[in-house]
Amino acid sequence: MVNVEALAAAAQSSGGNPYLFPIIIVALFALLYFVMIRPQRNRQRATQQTQNQVVPGQRVRTTAGMYATVVSLEDADVVLEVAPGVNVRYMRRAIMDVVPSDTGDIGPGDAEVDGSGPAPGKKGKPADATGASEDGSATTS
Repeated sequence: MVNVEALAAAAQSSGGNPYLFPIIIVALFALLYFVMIRPQRNRQRATQQTQNQVVPGQRVRTTAGMYATVVSLEDADVVLEVAPGVNVRYMRRAIMDVVPSDTGDIGPGDAEVDGSGPAPGKKGKPADATGASEDGSATTS
């Protein structure tokens, strides 16, 4: 059987600092703020600054991962050119970052990806070693 008087005496004689628990809680909230909340706010601030400083002619990447060139800016919208002659309207918040227009050196045989279809020299579905494509039809070279 449990002795209630012994439990009560043990609880009263613990003698710990009564302020220790609130100090630990405050320290955990401070740690949470400096590890998670503050860096996220800094990233949001930097993204918003990038969105406000976009000018026509810049290459940008949207939050959906599409690369485009800024054609014009309106109040909360931006018109992007995703392909020659193809303009789309996006909210300015959809711009994730500005991409440098200089993409670097393109080596021999490398083609710039423009999203218009298969790479040059590729026709239809890839053939396996037997010369048949995935659907079973024969391919000609």
